[in-house]
This record gives sequence, structure tokens and C-alpha cells, in this order.
Amino acid sequence: MIIADTDVLIDFLRGRGGAAKRVALELETRSFGTTAITAFELRSGAHTSNQRKGIDTLLDAMTLLSFGPEEARIAADLRQRLESQGQAIGMADYMIAAVCIANDGVLLTRNRKHFERVEGLKLSAVTGE
Repeated sequence: MIIADTDVLIDFLRGRGGAAKRVALELETRSFGTTAITAFELRSGAHTSNQRKGIDTLLDAMTLLSFGPEEARIAADLRQRLESQGQAIGMADYMIAAVCIANDGVLLTRNRKHFERVEGLKLSAVTGE
């Protein structure tokens, strides 16, 4: 399953670049989702009713993956490992990476700088930005 990060979904909602095109293509598949963490980030950033409606419509078209006990264990392990190496990536990113790993998913993101640090995380490139 391809799992979209917040940045590419924002690009889609704004109609920007290669990420928007890629999300549009992935929405046509039955194997496209995002995390509950990303849903939280998107909804937290919505300031108008039109933005909230667009986000809800998008999320309704996707599989929403939850953050549970196994994901919490994986995220904690990732955080401890990366921070001990001076390679911190941020709380939400640990959680998103953990959901992807727990679900054997491939993360679609433009934030390769952070996510390339996560051992065992599969990434998908976004082209045409």
C-alpha cells in the first residue's frame, strides 16, 4: 500500500506540482491510504469550511491507518535510535514512519531528508515538482 504523508496531500489539495498529480493517480487505486496522524495534521491546518470540506472529501476517499500499540512501540524505538545518533526527525514523523513500517507500506513524501534516516522504511519518490 502507498501511504501519503501530509506534504503531498497538501500539495494535492492546493493543486501543486508532481505530488498533486501523483496523489490524483493513486486515488484511483484501492491501495492508497494515509495515517491518522496525517489526518490530524491536515484537519488542524484547516481554517475555513471549504478547507475542512476538501480535507474530509479527500480522507473519505482513502484508507485511514490508525496508530495503536504496535505502532507506538515502533515509533519509540525509532525515536530512541535516531535521537541517540543526533538524527531527530520530529514526533509526528516518528509516528507516521511507524504506521508505514507496521503496515508494510510505502511512504509517499517530499520530506526525504527526514524519512531517509529511518531504517526499514520504504519510500516512494515524487517527481515533477
